[in-house]
Amino acid sequence: MSNPDPKLTKEKILAALDAINLLLEQKGVIGEICIFGGATMILAFNARPSTRDVDAVFVPKCEISKAAEQVAEELDLPVSWLNDGVKGFVSATGDLTEEGMPQWPNLRILRPSSRYLLAMKCMASRVAGYDTGGDQDDIVSLCNELNLTQAEQILDVVSCYYPANLIPAKTAFFVEEIVELLKGGSR
Repeated sequence: MSNPDPKLTKEKILAALDAINLLLEQKGVIGEICIFGGATMILAFNARPSTRDVDAVFVPKCEISKAAEQVAEELDLPVSWLNDGVKGFVSATGDLTEEGMPQWPNLRILRPSSRYLLAMKCMASRVAGYDTGGDQDDIVSLCNELNLTQAEQILDVVSCYYPANLIPAKTAFFVEEIVELLKGGSR
């Protein structure tokens, strides 16, 4: 039976991706996974200790989905540890990179650029809750990475990937709170 709420650490994510690579290799399949969200913050930036799941888009979908289910069983992860729920938030103008991501012979791993990930995190603008840390710490880390300190700079990045009329008011308010944190230097 799968663990309903694992903490996916860098080590667990790497072990799971390695296992997917081995399964793909056995079938002679080359796969590609573009990882978004918290897993990118872990793998590319070492910016947090864990995440609840790995948000991604992947091809070939059927083979990777089957491999992920098998890996979930073998490593005691929830069936949805690797999911494509993020696909509705992917921007048509998003830019991807391999930078900072692990690679395998049968599995190519991509991630959004730092600017694109910042835009996605700002669009989500999730506040911390009982079972989640929200997006605040990730946005602060990305703003520091990109040397962004002004709300206008951050919102300009968001508008590079999403039409201005689709950027919710909550995003602007959330960004203002982030800028105050950046100015104060505390989180």
